[in-house]
Formats: sequence, C-alpha cells, structure tokens
Amino acid sequence: MIEVEDLYLKYPRAKEDTLRGVSFSVRQGETFGFLGPSGAGKSTLQKVLTGILRAYRGEVHVLGNEMRRCSPQFYEEIGVEFEFPNFYGKFTAMENLRYFSSLYAHPVADPMPFLERVGLADDADKLVSSYSKGMKMRLAFVRALLHEPKLLFLDEPTSGLDPASARTVKGMIKERTQAGATVILTTHNMHDAEELCDRVAFIVDGRIKALDTPAAFRSARPDTIVAYTYVEDGAQHKAEASLASLHQDARFMAHLLGGALTGIHSKESTLEDVFIELTGRGLQ
Repeated sequence: MIEVEDLYLKYPRAKEDTLRGVSFSVRQGETFGFLGPSGAGKSTLQKVLTGILRAYRGEVHVLGNEMRRCSPQFYEEIGVEFEFPNFYGKFTAMENLRYFSSLYAHPVADPMPFLERVGLADDADKLVSSYSKGMKMRLAFVRALLHEPKLLFLDEPTSGLDPASARTVKGMIKERTQAGATVILTTHNMHDAEELCDRVAFIVDGRIKALDTPAAFRSARPDTIVAYTYVEDGAQHKAEASLASLHQDARFMAHLLGGALTGIHSKESTLEDVFIELTGRGLQ
C-alpha cells in the first residue's frame, strides 16, 4: 500500500530538513502508527503521503502512485482526518458532510448512522461554528469514512475527545481494518498506538529511530517488575522483585505463605517506557 525510501523534506526558508532519510513500507489491512513528540515530523510525513507536500527528495509510492505525480483518482481512495479539521462554520454539520460527499465521483454512505455512532445525531443541524473541538474532531472522523476509503490517514484521532467518544472512534477504526482498509495513525498518545497499531515507528527529529510491533518493543525490555505490599509488625510495607525471580524472593514467599500479602501487581513496560529508553525523549 505504501513504499517510502530515503525521504527528505525541507520547508522553504528552513535551515534544516524536517524529514531526514525516512524509509518504511505498509501492508494492506495494517494499522501502522507513527509515535513521537510534537514537532517530530509526524504531520509533515502525513502531508507527503497524502500529496499535499511534493517538494521532497527520495521515493514515495502510495496506492501505486508516485506522490509527485498522483492522479485525481488517488483522492477517491483515501480518507484523511487532520488534527485541526477545517469546516464551513456557517454550514450545519449535515450540510458540510453533504457538500464534501458531492466531491466524490461515486456514491457515498448516508452520514446519519455515522453521526449517531459518534454522538452527533442531535447536533446534525447545528452550525459547525458552534461546535467544540471534540465535536469537530468527531465530525472530521465521520467525513473521512463516508466514501469507504481503502487507505485512512488519521492525525491524533482521539485528541480532545472524552473517554467514551475515544472508545467509539477506536472501535470504528478497528472495524475499518477488519473490512480490509489500511490505516496510518500519527499520534503522541501511546495508549492509542498500543491498542490500535500492528506496527509502530518511533519518530524523533524527522528520523525513524525504531520500527516494530508493540509487543516486540515491550518484550525487548528487561524482565517485568512485580510490586507488592505486605503487613509486618502492624505496619504496611512495599517491595519489588523481578517476575522471573519472584519465587526466589524470600520475603515475598514468606509473606505469601503467611497470608500477610495485601497487594500485588505487575509493572509491565509500556510503549512510552520503550520510547524514552530508545530515544531519550518524552512523548509530550
């Protein structure tokens, strides 16, 4: 679906490249994530992949199109949600969706079932200028899905959403990939990346620092730590041990057999832990 080789891009008047030697490929039906802090180059990369920025060096092929010369048909096959979506504020949500739907050569889906799922059905006839950021994000997500694209580009799709709305959006993303669509997700939200992505690329300062599955990133870390609490001499205490050597921890075993343990939980590595370890940078 996507082949990128040795991609560089420098904005006009910029002193340095924003993207620096980026290479990767994406398979059909895959959810591929770019995880990195703000300013890492994630949104710039998405603009290259969608044909907005074409003054790059290197090779970029998306759906068989070399992106310097992509055909109009390309835009019939992709859906895009930007982090800061643009709508016509003096139009209602439904008027916006009907207008954007008219730009496609083939029929699109009825917007109302989508609006119902994301909790905007009751606001369909309200002016978009009255919408909050979270409402605009949900509306942009619906707009990206209406023509059933083969390839879906999502830039921070849960930004500004409450937990319930975020859960709905993530469920709909999974439905699209189960139907055969391919998703490119750019985010600094490691929970979204871990839950949705088949593979993740860590991007910092315009470069891909590492690329693998979330499970492989986590398993490459040292052994999981187990934290436990116990009561001794009338007071509660805390301790930690390696999961692999927990059975050799005399204190843990004594309190386990003596019924003095009051709590135990594992501290698995997260993608954010791995990201910080590999890049020396945080995700915010």
